[in-house]
Amino acid sequence: MNWILIIIAGIFETGFAFCMGRAQESSGKEALLWWIAFGFCMLMSLLLMYRALSGPNAIPIGTAYAVWTGIGAVGATIMGIVFFQEPATFWRLFFTSTLIGSIVGLKFVSN
Repeated sequence: MNWILIIIAGIFETGFAFCMGRAQESSGKEALLWWIAFGFCMLMSLLLMYRALSGPNAIPIGTAYAVWTGIGAVGATIMGIVFFQEPATFWRLFFTSTLIGSIVGLKFVSN
């Protein structure tokens, strides 16, 4: 269950990066709504991270943090390419792929 929580926390981390990007592109009431969504995603991400680190099957902090930030980094990279027209160069995609491999590897070598 804690692994599911950390994955969802990473997705919320991607969400707050996306909301921040949209807020910076907007103004007025629309920007305010994006900043509220940013705060919600950040809060949910941190609460789920906290829950994944608690209880009898807690994930070690180093592993949880690496997976959490890795999911956020991969998600933010994908969001940047898809929604913010950031470049999808070979090396950027190559290193994003190695990051995904590292996240999966941490899952398999951790409890």
